Amino acid sequence: MDGDPDNISVDEKDIHNVVLSYLVHSCYKETVTSFVSCIGINQSVDQLHHMDNRKRIYDSAVNGDALTAIDLTEQLAPDLLQKNKDLHFELLSLQFVELICSRKSEEALEFARSKLTPFGVLDKYVQKIQDFLALLAYEEPEKSPMFHLLSLEYREHVADNLNRAILGCTDLPSYSALERLIQQTTVVQQQLNKEFGKDAHPPFSLKEFLKG
Repeated sequence: MDGDPDNISVDEKDIHNVVLSYLVHSCYKETVTSFVSCIGINQSVDQLHHMDNRKRIYDSAVNGDALTAIDLTEQLAPDLLQKNKDLHFELLSLQFVELICSRKSEEALEFARSKLTPFGVLDKYVQKIQDFLALLAYEEPEKSPMFHLLSLEYREHVADNLNRAILGCTDLPSYSALERLIQQTTVVQQQLNKEFGKDAHPPFSLKEFLKG
């Protein structure tokens, strides 16, 4: 069996589907429209509308307007946040953080009391609530040990989780085909490393792969 990947043919339609899956997942509507036009396939109006809705929700979360993200999510997927308490807490935490960043300490404290502390009936939320409330003790919360909760990366993390959850509850893949391919490649490489040890190829690195 020839192990040279250059000798393995890949169906162009499969490549198109992988690319399209990623673009749809990430709500790149304009790019999706141009791409499907170039490759000669149709994209339903409902799918484009769904992308618009998810994009508005994602942008609201990333921009710190979590209450709008919650409202839009409840319109698009009414039971989602009621069933996914972890996600609901994360979104409410974004709103708390936005108040902290705006130096609205009293409003942030009241918001925490009314929206975050009720989650404290479950042990898994107690430490998380304490971490967020700790931000109130600092005049410059950006310099506190919990500074990462104020970061763009945290907002993007929550927004990504929300996007995946919305996709999942609307019978769409929570992960794009491209992400699945990378995940599966990584798992296969890890398994080969276990079986062959030092004789195996180096662990898969997407960064190194793209360089090649």
